[in-house]
Amino acid sequence: FGLSQQQASADINTYLDGRKSNLVYDRKAKCYRRGKNFRPRFYRPDAGGFLNQLQAVETGLLPPAESWIAPLPAVAGAPLPARGVVPEILREVYGAITGGLALEVVYQSMSRPEPVARVIEPHALAFDGFRWHARAFCWRDGVFKDFLLSRILEARECGPTESTPTEDRAWQEEVELVIAPHPGLSEAQTRVFEMDYAMEAGVARISVRRALLYYALKRLGLDTDPDARAPRDQQIVLVNRGEVMAALGA
Repeated sequence: FGLSQQQASADINTYLDGRKSNLVYDRKAKCYRRGKNFRPRFYRPDAGGFLNQLQAVETGLLPPAESWIAPLPAVAGAPLPARGVVPEILREVYGAITGGLALEVVYQSMSRPEPVARVIEPHALAFDGFRWHARAFCWRDGVFKDFLLSRILEARECGPTESTPTEDRAWQEEVELVIAPHPGLSEAQTRVFEMDYAMEAGVARISVRRALLYYALKRLGLDTDPDARAPRDQQIVLVNRGEVMAALGA
């Protein structure tokens, strides 16, 4: 690190000032180790950041040598099917987003048997938990909507955009989901799910872009009647369902 032994020793002593229990010198290994009563001074622990980095290593996004976690524990994740996003298509979409360009695409939708050519103006990428979408204004339909990247068969630039991202109200607006344990759970089960979802006063609040509201509800299992499944399987319910459903239909 470009530090002399004297400077390193001085830095450690400064760090230990007022917090001597943070580090313990291991004479055998000739190094400092975390003390039993360790409390961080300059960094606020974040379990989410730690676990996200583990996930990045597990999925191959981050080489183990570049991770700050050492030693790495054994880790595995439930696999997801590969999505057929063509790199050249992604490049065109990304270029259109960053360059303010419209694209002429050939898109295969579920509602038509054959692919259809249309002009779109992408302004963002969105991940629904399983698949990647381009959020774009569609000239054909005259609205902002989602286009699955895997269903874009062809794409080429066709001039500057006429719309602006600020016009996409569903993308700009956020909706708050208020969730709580299913009322049919026992007291013990309720406490378990309150811990699982880091609830405070019996509820958790999740903000989501209105454009992604449908996907969020589906992923959380809140898109159907909560009484359709056993309370233990449903786990949570949507407290402000009326408000959220109104936003979904807006």
